[in-house]
Amino acid sequence: MKIGITCYPTYGGSGVLATELGKALAKRGHQIHFISYAMPMRLNGGFDNNIFYHEVEMTTYPVFEFPLYTPALASKMVEVANFEGLDLLHVHYAIPHATSAYLAKKMIQNDKFRVVTTLHGTDITLVGLEPSFLSVMKFSIEKSDGVTAVSRHLKEKTLTNYAINKEIDVIPNFVDVEEYRHVDDSCIRRKFSLDDKRILIHVSNFRPVKRVMDVVKIFDIVQKKIPAALILVGDGPERSNCEMLVRELGLQHSVKFLGKQNELPEILSAADIFLMPSQSESFGLSALEAMACEVPVISSSVGGLPELVVHNQTGYIAEIGDVERMAKYAVDLLTNETKREMFAKEGRKRAMEMFNLDKIVGEYERHYEKILNLPKVD
Repeated sequence: MKIGITCYPTYGGSGVLATELGKALAKRGHQIHFISYAMPMRLNGGFDNNIFYHEVEMTTYPVFEFPLYTPALASKMVEVANFEGLDLLHVHYAIPHATSAYLAKKMIQNDKFRVVTTLHGTDITLVGLEPSFLSVMKFSIEKSDGVTAVSRHLKEKTLTNYAINKEIDVIPNFVDVEEYRHVDDSCIRRKFSLDDKRILIHVSNFRPVKRVMDVVKIFDIVQKKIPAALILVGDGPERSNCEMLVRELGLQHSVKFLGKQNELPEILSAADIFLMPSQSESFGLSALEAMACEVPVISSSVGGLPELVVHNQTGYIAEIGDVERMAKYAVDLLTNETKREMFAKEGRKRAMEMFNLDKIVGEYERHYEKILNLPKVD
């Protein structure tokens, strides 16, 4: 198949999933065309003969106060679909990608062309519920030929919030268990002089919904009871507030801000516990990557996280904002190495059995084939 993929190219779960899916499909012989305003971060310049990138060029005019990304993206989608002969376009994150895809589909002179939309979370639970977006969100989803969601929770939220009259297939996020596995962590520990400390880690885009401030508060409680260090990977709007809180608590020598990183397996492998106290999380891709690297996860009980993290087996789950309980769980694991190692092995096993790349990419291929054989949605 010739497949177009549109995603946000920045540091976030939807862009990571879309990029890794494209790379995996290319290895299976499909021709993949990424269409976005910037090269997806996870591509890392690693093109092969089946991967192409098409940049959406943005032009500013004095008459327009804001950039017109939605029509510009639709125009590029039409151009690529017609010139490359795409079979389908797979868009990740509903606004504005599904809207642009609908416009493109109406302009493409190919009755066999199809559009698949994957819902990732905040596009539904936060952005789409804004009154100014609600109608266009519902319309764009229902006008897609195929729709998938990354968790059962997200599917139910979508059907309920928007009264969607559309079949939604649940296809969870995945991880390449050959790439994400426990590796030698001595280099990371030596680099930050952490050989004598237990390490907690958090990876995100530092948006408010990730509650990174809670991560720092959890760590503050833990480090008072056992020698520990905290590694924070990523960047975003909450980073400055987190740095300020770290200084206020006097933790600047124990907390390492690494910013955005591409080579995560080695960093994750150095950790003893992964923290994800999110306010909203449709799935929790970074938590899955941690599990694949044999790191137990302590998370909040929101969204799709209970579908990923098995309480008292691969990690622990607590209520949003309950930093005391999350810290208690962390201390429990860090002072009981036998239990921590058992959770680590169970997390790796669950990642391999339920969320491995081959299994989930195969589900996407079957979804594409189903949609290509269904009547086109007008």
